[in-house]
Amino acid sequence: MNKLIYKKLLSDIFLFFLIAILSISIIIWVIQAVNNLDIISEQGHSLKIYFLYSFLSFPKILSKIFIFIFFISIFYTLNKYDLSNEILVFWSNGIKKISILNFLLRISVLFIFFLLFLNLFIVPKSLDLGRKYIKVSSIDFFPNLITEKKFISVFKNLTLFIENNDKSGNLENIFIKEILDDQQSKIILAKKGNIVKYYDNYKIILKNGSISDINNINTSVIHFKQSEYDLSKFSSKSMTVKKIQHQQSYQLLACLYTYYTKFNYESKFICKKEMLGKDSIDRDIKVIQEELLKRIVMPLYGLILSLISGCLIFKTKNRNYSFFYKASVFMIGFIIVLFSETTYKLISLSLFIDLIVVLFPIILVLLFYSVNGIYTKSKKIIYDY
Repeated sequence: MNKLIYKKLLSDIFLFFLIAILSISIIIWVIQAVNNLDIISEQGHSLKIYFLYSFLSFPKILSKIFIFIFFISIFYTLNKYDLSNEILVFWSNGIKKISILNFLLRISVLFIFFLLFLNLFIVPKSLDLGRKYIKVSSIDFFPNLITEKKFISVFKNLTLFIENNDKSGNLENIFIKEILDDQQSKIILAKKGNIVKYYDNYKIILKNGSISDINNINTSVIHFKQSEYDLSKFSSKSMTVKKIQHQQSYQLLACLYTYYTKFNYESKFICKKEMLGKDSIDRDIKVIQEELLKRIVMPLYGLILSLISGCLIFKTKNRNYSFFYKASVFMIGFIIVLFSETTYKLISLSLFIDLIVVLFPIILVLLFYSVNGIYTKSKKIIYDY
């Protein structure tokens, strides 16, 4: 009988969790997808790339709200049992309150493993994949982005200015500036031109103009009657460099291993891009620690949140304080959720402090059981049933 009761409790929590997290995630995803419309309107990518990029952001949304929805699911289920007197079934079958707390703790372990898998593998992989789609995709709607008398910086290291555009691809008075490196650039001027699409890439056919190669030493100018300027060599200006959120967890761990095992100053404070990928940049070791701990520590707060929400099974004698008691439980849980989002900011380059940050959720669990044991023995918490 007890197994059936626990099975129903688990199914009710899971069902509410599933409905809540999918509903809220979809709402957030739709809002975020609308905000990402500039991928088409301003950056000129195709609808296919837009939907792929938007879809690949969904795991990150799930990971952000996972802990809070988990807490709400247990809180809602136990509160529903209390209001409908279904909680009486537990007491009439001899189930102790500490047994319910232990069961909720076991449930939280399952949810934590899933969230860890999401944070450590799925989220960084999906974010990086979305970035790669943007980076390697062609600018499908490039002609529509050409606005008269306005500087256009759709591509990285390239600026365009068109004085006249008849929307059929014919251009007049064209200015193109290409940055080759820190010391060298190229400026192209042309009286006329037109945009042509060659396979999946665009070219600008330039007529009656000049090409100026500029460096720190001198400037050379070449005049032409007709020339082609190929845009296929340029990548999209956005999302070209990996952010720390896009890095795979094993790469971040490799950086930390290097930091703690090699004692030269160069590897002590910087993780080189050779370890993070060719399209990455050098990273400060503290930034890496913060990101890695964010992925690992936040899910661990599911342990204490399951116990905090489980406090709804405890009541005082005075039922008039029931609402305030439940509100207090909710506020404590909400504060812990907020705290879990900022814990990684407490890290330093000290192993001892970092260890405390990692173990803090587990310390809270042990403290909870200790306090509960003291209250139970001293009979300061009185069970109604």
